Amino acid sequence: MTSLTDIWPAFGLILTTPRLQLKPVQDTDLPALLDAARSGIHEPGRNPFGVPWTEVPEEELGPNMARWHWTCRSTTTPEKWTLLLGIWHDGEIIGCQDVSARNFNFLKTVGTGSWLKQSIQGRGLGKEMRAAVVSYAFDHLGAEVAESEAAAWNEKSLGVSRSLGYELNGTYRTNWGPKVEEVQRVRLTPETFKRPDWTLKVEGHELFAKFLGIHQEAKGDIPTRRDGGPSATYARARLRPPVGSASPTRAQRRSPSDRSGAAGGV
Repeated sequence: MTSLTDIWPAFGLILTTPRLQLKPVQDTDLPALLDAARSGIHEPGRNPFGVPWTEVPEEELGPNMARWHWTCRSTTTPEKWTLLLGIWHDGEIIGCQDVSARNFNFLKTVGTGSWLKQSIQGRGLGKEMRAAVVSYAFDHLGAEVAESEAAAWNEKSLGVSRSLGYELNGTYRTNWGPKVEEVQRVRLTPETFKRPDWTLKVEGHELFAKFLGIHQEAKGDIPTRRDGGPSATYARARLRPPVGSASPTRAQRRSPSDRSGAAGGV
């Protein structure tokens, strides 16, 4: 009998740390995830997200969250994808961690973003879930760079980044909703990654990687379309600044689990 994982292999991916389980959010998880968000993520008036999604009227939060999760699934391709992982702690979903990429087979770069409900912050869980997805990206997907960013005032999020070995990677000035913010970019490589003292358990990787067409390529290989021509994203990538300039992806800028991280330091 055909299973849901047969149809959407991402649903079979499970990352397990000493205290957490990370797995893709399914529709049946959305009510509990919404309750976690409604319980509070940050102090009122101190929005840590590039898109102030937590500040919409309460009746809009649920539909917006559902639309975002459905959009990320429906637009998933090997050239552009965002994986939204629910965070389970003691059997309860407490937040969301995303990892995303554009033209991954060529750039080998991922971006991350996350949030945790406020009542669970301050226990090191934000660091643990970030370490989980970074370990997965480097050790299983073959990523060479992991990027993130946070408002310059968001010391908790930047502190998590520093503790894992991220290096500062420039700032930029932008508007987050009606407010102007100075945003700090950070960048991590396998060489600078301060690994945790535990080993990540991974289930369902092979089918997920195949689903996204993720594979190791020799240096200098050019990603191609099915008809043999160079991929459109490869052509665009050649016109972009170097990887180190770390421009955030469009998806990450509008994500309800924006890469800037929650105030609790994820």
